[in-house]
Amino acid sequence: MWIVELAFTGTPERLAARPAHRDRLTALHRAGTVRMAGPLDDDSGAVILVDLDDRADVDALIADDPYYRTAGVTIVGIRCWRPFLG
Repeated sequence: MWIVELAFTGTPERLAARPAHRDRLTALHRAGTVRMAGPLDDDSGAVILVDLDDRADVDALIADDPYYRTAGVTIVGIRCWRPFLG
């Protein structure tokens, strides 16, 4: 499992790209790839939990979504997470 952490600014480009990004995340959630996703309470960023084994697969998932290259979106970190509960 992987944690993808994003930081945001309030650029119009980010806000315009967000609906398509959320649609993608919803489809990935239905497929079991994205476990959870959502913005931080102050909308300064977001956290996405991705259920993939390999970092290369996470990178491919990110490369497939133009939102991650949109002005106002910064990937702060991608970290492997090994939960023991859940």
